[in-house]
Amino acid sequence: MSILGIDFGLAKVGLALADANLAEPFDVIRYKEELDMFTKLEEVVQKKDIQKIVVGFSEGKSGAQAKGFAKRLKVYLNIPVEVFDETLTTIEAQRLSREAGIKRKKRKSLEDAYAATLILQNYLDQYPDR
Repeated sequence: MSILGIDFGLAKVGLALADANLAEPFDVIRYKEELDMFTKLEEVVQKKDIQKIVVGFSEGKSGAQAKGFAKRLKVYLNIPVEVFDETLTTIEAQRLSREAGIKRKKRKSLEDAYAATLILQNYLDQYPDR
């Protein structure tokens, strides 16, 4: 089963993919209008034959926004969309990419994809029989 992990943000979303039990960074989509982002996500879902999406959420207002986004995305794409706690994944992604020696410019451009990878990998680890 192909799964897409999403680190949701108001201007960009990080994406990660998993076909088995290993998540990998995929891309970052920058957007101004939500419909534009949904259209781009639909292209990814079709090209990569995605059967499920996992959207990370945190606490507070941004968590509520991520959960609302997940609900709208589920309706738009008509595939299963789950939410999964992403608390501190961006900070962890930044730390891991620094430790891996990734240059600052590349690290900055892909940090949302790295965060999406951690969200998806944590989901896969917690639900291995998904």
